[in-house]
Amino acid sequence: MNTEFDILHASILVVDDQLVNVQLLRQLLGETGYTRVSATMDPLEVAGLHAEHHYDLILLDLKMPGMDGFQVMQELKKNSRDNYLPVIVLTAEPGHKLRALETGAKDFISKPFDLVEVKTRIHNMLEVRLLYRKLENYSKLLEHALQQGSVETGEARQH
Repeated sequence: MNTEFDILHASILVVDDQLVNVQLLRQLLGETGYTRVSATMDPLEVAGLHAEHHYDLILLDLKMPGMDGFQVMQELKKNSRDNYLPVIVLTAEPGHKLRALETGAKDFISKPFDLVEVKTRIHNMLEVRLLYRKLENYSKLLEHALQQGSVETGEARQH
């Protein structure tokens, strides 16, 4: 199980073209105890940043100039090393919620922000993400152990 320490030390990227939203979310996350929070106001940087840092959670605004949040999610999916896209979208438009979920977002937060809801959704999403990572690591260990067992079993049959 994840500990509160694990959750508070998860890596988070805030992506919004509005400085006030970036500042609000960073302040909220910092006051809540999250220690690894980064931010960008440039949606074109997100895929590269995620490839480099492998964020546990990306808080992604949908309506941004240059590249909208839907396009950012497509880029993330294209360059992802796993099938799990750790994205919560930030939107003021109710019609975008379903499309965002269909595009790969795992959850959404409505603007204007309800701070209690924001904290709860982020915590829950990080809990799921960290469990997914543990399951992924366990699967790799199990696969490796099975391969080792197959090799040893094959060697035993030859003798």
